[in-house]
Amino acid sequence: MNDLSQQSENDFVTRVKWLMFFRVLFTALLLGSSILFQTNQPPPMLNPPLIIFFGLIGGVFALSVGYALVINRIERKRAFVYFQIGIDTVVVSLIIFLTGSYSSIFSFLYLVVIIYASMLLFRKGSMIMASLCSIQYGIMIDLEYYRILEPYGVNEGLVAANYAWNPVFYKIIITMAACFAVAFLSSYLAEREKKTKQELLALEEHVKRVEKIAAIGEVAARLAHEIKNPLASLSGSIQLIKDDISHDPEHEKLMRIISRETDRLNDLISSFLLFARPPAGKPEAINLSKALSETIDLFEQDGACRGRIEIRKELIGNCWVEMDPGHLRQIAWNLLLNAVEAIECKGEVEVKMYPIKNKYVGISITDNGCGITKEVMKSIFDPFFTTKPKGSGLGLSIVYSMVETYGGRLTVDSRINEGTTFTLKLKEIDPPRSLLAI
Repeated sequence: MNDLSQQSENDFVTRVKWLMFFRVLFTALLLGSSILFQTNQPPPMLNPPLIIFFGLIGGVFALSVGYALVINRIERKRAFVYFQIGIDTVVVSLIIFLTGSYSSIFSFLYLVVIIYASMLLFRKGSMIMASLCSIQYGIMIDLEYYRILEPYGVNEGLVAANYAWNPVFYKIIITMAACFAVAFLSSYLAEREKKTKQELLALEEHVKRVEKIAAIGEVAARLAHEIKNPLASLSGSIQLIKDDISHDPEHEKLMRIISRETDRLNDLISSFLLFARPPAGKPEAINLSKALSETIDLFEQDGACRGRIEIRKELIGNCWVEMDPGHLRQIAWNLLLNAVEAIECKGEVEVKMYPIKNKYVGISITDNGCGITKEVMKSIFDPFFTTKPKGSGLGLSIVYSMVETYGGRLTVDSRINEGTTFTLKLKEIDPPRSLLAI
């Protein structure tokens, strides 16, 4: 589970706790108003309907205390919330029945239940609760209409059985329609709010990462230049010494080691400079589908992939971006390499293109490998961070920096033992005029 998923889960638990608090608060207000109302009425105060009503309020209090005691011990919290809100629909039906059933003014409480169900369980949950409310209300009014149920303390003239079937049926239909309309609208707003919040959290995480990379890059670029110059002098001096010294197998072996390690260090510094200050390159209009297809075909012949990994691609034609072709190949190659290295034996990688709103195109590269832990996910784009024995930890950092230079976005989502998905978001451009004229 990544940071966004964890934060979403924590937010869900917080909302459930607020729901339990407001349920207790509402029940307390209902109890207080009932007592206040009854004190102004002639005796007897404790008639049977009122005793049942007070018992119902006491039961809701007891349930709320029980919910609060077990909420942190339950793993399937969403199922627990379904149970809670399902009980709430039954409680509302009992309140309506005890306060007049067909003539009760409390039928609006169904809508309140549906609204907070949509805030916690979104469309699916709110529609289920709307169905429960509609079924309960319909059955209750039907039973009252056929005099199978007699509501307590209601004037005989207000009982559903004394009305023609037209207004009774009309009221049932209107109540049901209101339940489903509120479920649809409130769940739509709740889902929009959730999506907006996720986008803001992702943007906040992205800004923090960019600021961090920029700070590291500025220091790294200066440091790399300071190391690269003496390193070049050292490499040249070693070559001169190697040519001048007399033939000695032991000396030649030492010189080869020094020369090899100097070259390795030079490559590392070059990669670090590439991360710190990616070259501007020469952006040009690229047919993204064609460029990706060529890179994938070439990658399939690489030793890390050939005979072991099946790459499935789902690309869309006539999609153009403006990038340096070399940068695009490097980005795609690094992400593909990262995907296949996450798979121990045989496996598959899926490359998929899809349009995104506001003229963007998405590229997802998904593997069925080991996945990435929550701790590793926090540092996956940091320079020199790697979990590979021979990795430099700069591959994904360089890719991230390159994508940033073109105004794109790179995100990752992973589940342990299920796989990882890297998603690349690039700005789409119109096809070149030369192609439009053909």
